[in-house]
Amino acid sequence: MIEKSVERIIFFSRWILAPFYIGLLVAALVLLYHFGVELFHFVTHSAGSKESDIILGILALIDLTLTCSLLLIVVFSGYENFVAKIDPEEHPGWPEWMSRIDFAGLKQKLMGSIVAISAIQVLKAFMNLQPGSDWTQLGWLVGIHMVFVVSAVLLAVTDRISGDH
Repeated sequence: MIEKSVERIIFFSRWILAPFYIGLLVAALVLLYHFGVELFHFVTHSAGSKESDIILGILALIDLTLTCSLLLIVVFSGYENFVAKIDPEEHPGWPEWMSRIDFAGLKQKLMGSIVAISAIQVLKAFMNLQPGSDWTQLGWLVGIHMVFVVSAVLLAVTDRISGDH
């Protein structure tokens, strides 16, 4: 009887994660607000901007979009994997991949998003290069990006070897 009670408590403890996922959805709303501000700034200043400034503005919007996508991947997959299954039949617009993603797939999607976000940061830094720019900072950005790329490749290789994916 004690064992069953402990198991029941442990099983229901997964709901402790639900407020975390709700908090991440609030963070997505904050990203939406900043996306709106950035979009407004981009549109209102685009008429007199140089081509490089337009590209940087677009990259900033893509960066925010990818970050929010990453956040939603964590929320949907985490909720589905750790809290409760969501019945896709009750939600006709439910993306197919969300009901099939496992932990290995979640790791791959997360690393892919992180690499893409990192690549955008490096590209933005290259676009902002001026005579006398700080090459050390650019070197660090490229180095950190390469760490993400190598980590993603190693994660994919280890998942392939272990048969997780």
